[in-house]
Amino acid sequence: MAETATEPMPDELSPRRLRRRLLEIALVVALVVVVVLVGPGLGSLRHQLERANAAWLGAAVALELLSALSYVVIFRAVFCARMSWRLSYQIGMAEQAANSVLPVSGAGGLALGIWALRRGGMSTEHIGRRTVAFFFLTSMANVGAVIVFALLYLVGALGGDRDPALTYTFGILAVLATAIVLAFPALLGGGARRPEPARHAGRLSRAAAFLRYSLAQGVRDGLLLLRRRSTGVLVGSLGTLAFDLAVLGATFAAFGHSPPLGVLVLGYLIGQLGGNLPLPGGLGGVDGGLIGTFALYHQPLAATTAAVLVYHAIALWVPASLGSVAFVQLRRTLERDDQPAAVCEPLSDPIDPAPRAALAG
Repeated sequence: MAETATEPMPDELSPRRLRRRLLEIALVVALVVVVVLVGPGLGSLRHQLERANAAWLGAAVALELLSALSYVVIFRAVFCARMSWRLSYQIGMAEQAANSVLPVSGAGGLALGIWALRRGGMSTEHIGRRTVAFFFLTSMANVGAVIVFALLYLVGALGGDRDPALTYTFGILAVLATAIVLAFPALLGGGARRPEPARHAGRLSRAAAFLRYSLAQGVRDGLLLLRRRSTGVLVGSLGTLAFDLAVLGATFAAFGHSPPLGVLVLGYLIGQLGGNLPLPGGLGGVDGGLIGTFALYHQPLAATTAAVLVYHAIALWVPASLGSVAFVQLRRTLERDDQPAAVCEPLSDPIDPAPRAALAG
């Protein structure tokens, strides 16, 4: 199917823009490598990098691949369990490549997914509410882990806390964020059906009504998927987080240092917030956030810096490489097949609150 004027590819996803972003990232990485190799005062870091354990680094690459595949699993489980695994892989992996390359804190993958699903024949309503459900479920794995490990430190199950103020501050913020998101359906209202704005309503009013409906219904969809114990959702959300976290653990082990479990988990979850900075590939943001957080938890600076730099290189280039190939395959699929995602209409495995009136609020 040829690209139509009604569903053009977003400009930021054009091959020319993506090639430019990849070149920018490659230049920044090259600059970092040069600084590490010849920069003064970095002898300890160079020594750490020279003594890296190749077996642990190989394990880290394999774990990152499993994390990327887990993302595909939850993508298919949330958006459409009837979608072919081939199309699910192409969209899910291409989204991860866009998130790795574009300096828009995840919005690049979102834009690519919306474009691909719309081109594939999925309705805007389906995409809107399931996108919210997807981000809700993937974010809840991270937020829930912060809450759980903060509680484990609170009851003494993990021993002494290296930085209680940091742990409990983010634990409280995670609880508050969870409460606010869970209140969305009640706060935003909206029933099982999408509200139809008045004909004279402006574009802004229609967009606000659609956003309100998508947020409310998307959170409801996510909660119902959890209550139904969807295997794809549970395996995908936990796998995406756990395997990526294990990559960082493996890179630490490659340099002969293994932080306590609680420090590794909370350092990873809190430090990843640096990736929200609008930087290509999260370069600088993720690294600075992780290194700074582990420093607050009193981890050795040289080993931490080496582990984080190698972790980020693996977490960036594995999905970016596989996703770039998947993006090319995706474009060919959409050009060749006639609306391959249309099988998902109406909503696949409808999550309709009507039979569960109590859950609809």
